[in-house]
Amino acid sequence: MRMTKEEWESAQHLSIRLLTEQDIPEMRELFRTTVLAVNSKDYTKEEVADWASCGNSVEHWKELLAKNDYVGALDGKGNIIGFSSMNTDGYLHSMFVHKDWQGKGVATLLLSEVEKIARRYGVHKISVEVSITARPFFEKRGYKVVKEQKARANRLWLTNYVMEKAI
Repeated sequence: MRMTKEEWESAQHLSIRLLTEQDIPEMRELFRTTVLAVNSKDYTKEEVADWASCGNSVEHWKELLAKNDYVGALDGKGNIIGFSSMNTDGYLHSMFVHKDWQGKGVATLLLSEVEKIARRYGVHKISVEVSITARPFFEKRGYKVVKEQKARANRLWLTNYVMEKAI
């Protein structure tokens, strides 16, 4: 995974840390605004609204944090500008980057971190379900589409892709 010069320079001011339940309010807001702003280029207004509503439940976030290791990318002021996750089975559940930090190396940094976590777990293959929007990012980093599918957000079924990468 090679970063561009611009991505590298932007990433120099970032830090990474594990996320906890105390981070849920910031994670919820980042998830919601990212889906509504970034994914609206590939999904309808109704689809992104339905998808964004999946992040409303604090209990759901607590369940996700209990099942997955979440890492956050923080800007120089300590604000979470992106997060991703990995579990012991090699499933990458989440990858969201703030709309103002798109294309600046944040997702590349987060992916590198969760791939390291997977290796520590002894995982040899990472699987992930990605949006239409995220597919090119993952393809550029060696992930292959296994299948296109319809996945339920809240009420609606949205197109996404099951992808895998051997590590």
